Amino acid sequence: MKTEIGRLFHRYDRIERDIGAELDLHLDLLTQEFLQAETTVEEARDAALEQFGNVEQIKAQCVEISSRNHPFVLALKCFLALVFLAGVLIRVFGGDFHITRCGNLLMVVSFLTWALLYARLNSSRFFSQPEPSSPLGLVERKPIATYDQRRRTPVERVISR
Repeated sequence: MKTEIGRLFHRYDRIERDIGAELDLHLDLLTQEFLQAETTVEEARDAALEQFGNVEQIKAQCVEISSRNHPFVLALKCFLALVFLAGVLIRVFGGDFHITRCGNLLMVVSFLTWALLYARLNSSRFFSQPEPSSPLGLVERKPIATYDQRRRTPVERVISR
């Protein structure tokens, strides 16, 4: 049991490193895109960070999504469901008062453990405030106006026709 928990945390660190590297790659690609618009490296990096949004929040949400379906977590959920079902069966078919109390106890313990597991796996929903623009906190791209030779926007060209 202890080694499985150790593997779970080791896997969590690996997932966090992989997601961090992936987000860095996306930021580098965005920076390269802004560098093509003939800006300095600092301006391009700042524009990429502004467009990308809160990197740490996005990283935390991606790690949370990746760790939800870990085999250990799925096994724990199945075990808790079986314990709850055993509690229901003991409660229904147990004749003695003390036995039905054991069924109640099994149901309560399994339900509270499942609720604690749910709160732990979905902690960002309880503690962080996501950006209002999207679930991952990405900042929407600002529209870029394309000017013609007379310095008119597309809307001005349509109106002048």
